[in-house]
Amino acid sequence: METKDTAPRKHFGEVASQTSFPQQEEEILKFWEQGDLFKKSVRNRPASRSFIFYDGPPFASGLPHYGHLLASIIKDVVPRYWTMRGYRVERRFGWDCHGLPVENEAEQQLGLGARRDILEYGIDRFNDSCRDLVLRFTSEWQQFIQRVGRWVDWSNQYRTMDPEFMESVWWVFKSLWDKGLIYEGYKSLAYCPRCATPLSNFEVNQGYQEVQDPSITVRFKVRGEENTSILAWTTTPWTLPSNMALAVGRDIPYARVTLKSGEKLIVARPLCEKIFSRHQDDIAQIEEQAVEALLQMHYEPLFDYFAAMGDEGAFRVVAADFVSTEDGTGVVHIAPGFGEDDYQLGQREGIPVVCPIDEDCSFTSEVADYQGQFVKDLDTTIIRRLRHSGQLFAEGSLVHSYPFCWRCEAPLIYRAISTWFVDIEQVKEKMVAANQQVWWVPEHIKDGRFGKWLEGARDWAISRNRYWGTPLPIWRNEETGEILCLGSRAELERHCNHAVEDLHKHIIDPIEIPAADGKGVFKRIPEVLDCWFESGSMPYAQNHYPFENKAFFEDNFPADFISEGLDQTRGWFYTLTVLGAALFEKPAFKNCIVSGMLLAADGRKMSKRLKNYPEPSEMLDQYGADALRLYLLNSAALKAEEMRMTEDGIKESLRSVIIPLWNAYSFFVTYANIDNWSPDQVQKTATAHRLDRWILSELQTLIHNINTEMEAYRLYRTVPAMVEFVEKLTNWYIRRSRRRFWKSEDDADKAAAYATLYQVLVQFVKSLAPVLPFITESIYQNLVCTFDPQAPESVHLCDMPQADEALRDLELEAQMALATRAVVLGRSLRSKHNLKIRQPLQRLLLLPPDERSGKELEDMTDLIADELNIKNVVLVEDETSISTVLYKANFRVLGPRFGKRMKEVASRIQQLTPADLKILNAGEKIAVAEGEIGLSDIEVQRQEKEDVVVAVDNNLCVGLDTHLDENLVMEGRAREFVNRVQNMRKEAGFDVADRIYLWTQGSTAFEKAIQTHKNYIAAETLALDLQIGSLPPDPLLCQEWQVDDEACTTGLKKVESGSKYPNQSA
Repeated sequence: METKDTAPRKHFGEVASQTSFPQQEEEILKFWEQGDLFKKSVRNRPASRSFIFYDGPPFASGLPHYGHLLASIIKDVVPRYWTMRGYRVERRFGWDCHGLPVENEAEQQLGLGARRDILEYGIDRFNDSCRDLVLRFTSEWQQFIQRVGRWVDWSNQYRTMDPEFMESVWWVFKSLWDKGLIYEGYKSLAYCPRCATPLSNFEVNQGYQEVQDPSITVRFKVRGEENTSILAWTTTPWTLPSNMALAVGRDIPYARVTLKSGEKLIVARPLCEKIFSRHQDDIAQIEEQAVEALLQMHYEPLFDYFAAMGDEGAFRVVAADFVSTEDGTGVVHIAPGFGEDDYQLGQREGIPVVCPIDEDCSFTSEVADYQGQFVKDLDTTIIRRLRHSGQLFAEGSLVHSYPFCWRCEAPLIYRAISTWFVDIEQVKEKMVAANQQVWWVPEHIKDGRFGKWLEGARDWAISRNRYWGTPLPIWRNEETGEILCLGSRAELERHCNHAVEDLHKHIIDPIEIPAADGKGVFKRIPEVLDCWFESGSMPYAQNHYPFENKAFFEDNFPADFISEGLDQTRGWFYTLTVLGAALFEKPAFKNCIVSGMLLAADGRKMSKRLKNYPEPSEMLDQYGADALRLYLLNSAALKAEEMRMTEDGIKESLRSVIIPLWNAYSFFVTYANIDNWSPDQVQKTATAHRLDRWILSELQTLIHNINTEMEAYRLYRTVPAMVEFVEKLTNWYIRRSRRRFWKSEDDADKAAAYATLYQVLVQFVKSLAPVLPFITESIYQNLVCTFDPQAPESVHLCDMPQADEALRDLELEAQMALATRAVVLGRSLRSKHNLKIRQPLQRLLLLPPDERSGKELEDMTDLIADELNIKNVVLVEDETSISTVLYKANFRVLGPRFGKRMKEVASRIQQLTPADLKILNAGEKIAVAEGEIGLSDIEVQRQEKEDVVVAVDNNLCVGLDTHLDENLVMEGRAREFVNRVQNMRKEAGFDVADRIYLWTQGSTAFEKAIQTHKNYIAAETLALDLQIGSLPPDPLLCQEWQVDDEACTTGLKKVESGSKYPNQSA
């Protein structure tokens, strides 16, 4: 005969109320890896429904930091979401392998200090070292990326140093060449003396620092006028040997200042007082100096190195629109070889350009006195020389912002140099049009920071005088001047008649191409491409387009989504836009999330040296990836604003969201297992309970909003909505519904509560999965996979929930929101007036904001009363029922309008009736003294009535009756006693279902309160017996307390064979 097993059948695994989230995450990472779940998530979606995501390549020469962390998290959330929406989202990781970051690292490793050291070492050996260094941190990157929960296809990475990638970059370059968009120009550009290469203008913007430079005013002697000089100001004394002109402003008034010594000095008139502040007593006369006469002047060169240039248009005064009277003398020293504005002015005015420095920014033999010396080291020497010659008028110092190399941190120097450019002016209109097709998040980036950058964009210097990069595919015949631009390896192989496996500089530079007519040979020019040109080419080069994957690329360009930090508006976003517009007259991407900059807690840049930020690995080990993800995603950084990283912020994400969510899940599993509840008991009929209908409606509204905002890429709205829902679920729905789970009857209401909470948890974790991939996986595995073997094996293989509009009840949501506001006001009053929530109060007076709100609150009075521990909730029609209200005229506002009739207006305001106030609260106005007054014209003064405290928020008024009679006091003591007993149970390690014996004794007032509420206390604490006035000889636990200033001693003991029903409050 078969025996029936009566033991409870548990459908869900036990859930500890406390867990180590980092440890749990490590286990989930193993689960994902063993199940090959990322690849399944891609393969499970149709190839015909692609969502294209471009991953901007980080430099592979360094370790990841918080900036990479934030970008990685965003680039995980969005692909996970669109995967769950049914799209196939390939996620290729890329590496930026070329450029100064790698070269600088190699130089340090090899002990090479400058360009000449590299040449002596050998470019081939140097490039080999760069190649070896490039991927040394790949394992650290992979571990870091995986640990934060990001899914990436590591088996299909692209690398900018691979021949296939470089060949596509050549194709991009050749395509621009064929369109007439590439040219060689001689211009003044920012130049790094250490790296010995020019930088583009957007690279320059990445490296400004505050510096202190010399500030000197120099005499330039006017030719043909005895004892007369023009005073000019500069912060770069080392450029003075290359001075070619002086610039003045046509609209600036100038003065000729005659000193008592007879010397005449020409300066801007508005600056005279400042310039001669130390020489006021030496001034004999100040007269006007006509600008037109000034523009006819020539002057003696400060130095004789280029004196002959006077015959070629040097050493004269010219007009320039950039001259101002903000600093200096109103006269600007012009060295066209060492400044962008100077160079442009020189070209316009026919001023000769001299640039007597070598690749390392040391003076050449043209400046013989300083030959071989680094220019920035000569400021003091040159100042000393000018002082000795009498040409120095004044000297000081200036703190200002100056550009430094973004990689090696050497101060940049503007110098004239031959460089290859992309002609931005030709494609600017297309770039601006392409930008208008992009959806930027936040939206202001489009026409703000990025749009304005495009409007002011200048020609892009794309060549670098370096070694480890994609070489410019240009061969030049020095004999004839002819140029060959090649766009593929095949072209090069046809010209040189042998295979070319690698396109790096040291491999292809020796290749010479004989001229077809026999006149000379073509040799490759020495420059390599800016690595930003390569990253801007990644949409094409990662696919080896157009040599492979042509149809796939053309069907899927532009990309659906990219994301990086705000700094990339001057970097990758820009270069993508330039090349996309130039090649295809399209944007390279459709949607872009721009994140803000992460700073240390003190507002400064994060610094390893200063250790002013929490280490990412330590935070992951201590709090887990979900906590870090939530902290970053629920921050101002998602609005492209600055964010200060703090460990406390990560803790708060764990404390306020992740732990409450886990507790909600633990609560459900604990009680479902006790009651042997399983998902197959879910009824098809809709629940009637108001709280169930409310939380289901809130869930559907959340799902609706998640999909709406995620489709618009507004994570800055999506994540806060998820966080807010956790609060509603845990601190409102579950807390308000606890007794439905606790009660012993297995009735329809309890079944509805289980079904509702189960549905909410499962749907919510699916919706939350892209944001918090670990905790949602853990919950899903237990709630779904434990019971349903046919369910997707991972939450990340599920479809994204879609809102069930039939379950949405916006009116109920509004009612509950209003009730919540009333409860918040009530709690604030209790806290402010030291009225503990366990102390019952007799009345709460409610004045709704309007008539409709009154009906909403009327349906919620039972909930409000229970939540605030109030016996009666009374809705009142006007504020006079709660407090004494006085209405006063706002004289500051009304006085100018009513003048002499102000007394009449003030009297009318003092006599406002409830009907008047109803009109004013509706936003309408009341006629008075041949004018009108509105709500903003009135000052309200409230005086609380005796035993009533009042709080008002946005026209919702709450009053608490604070009078306590003996019955209320006794009930409050009983509730406090229950709380102390529950804490004793926890300390003793009792299970929630354990029954107890309870003893207590204390003052007469205390024992009377316990006796009066004995049944309530026994039910709440699961006490089979409660003895008052005595203590047991052998209690398991015994404690002495003060309950509302009444002393008592309490003991308890566990009943060995208890009921199945658990402890009912905590």
